Amino acid sequence: MADVQVQCINKDPRDNRHEGITHLGGTGWKWTRTQVIQSIESGSNTFFTFVNSKRAEVAVVDGPSGKYVRTHADGYWNDNLLALMECVA
Repeated sequence: MADVQVQCINKDPRDNRHEGITHLGGTGWKWTRTQVIQSIESGSNTFFTFVNSKRAEVAVVDGPSGKYVRTHADGYWNDNLLALMECVA
């Protein structure tokens, strides 16, 4: 199992904070949200962000419109994924 840092995201549309993340990426990789969810649920990989010198774990949440990813740190759900830059690759 790999522990993978998420460094960028893609959203549709990008400027709407309430729309879903479509892709997550990092150095040398970019996966769809579905691929990341499957990897987390199967135990193949763990994912995290590192924002403002704080690590936050990426977890799967089962919301009213289906599964999505969100970060969790220090006992709180937060928006660290939304603070990441746009993936260009």
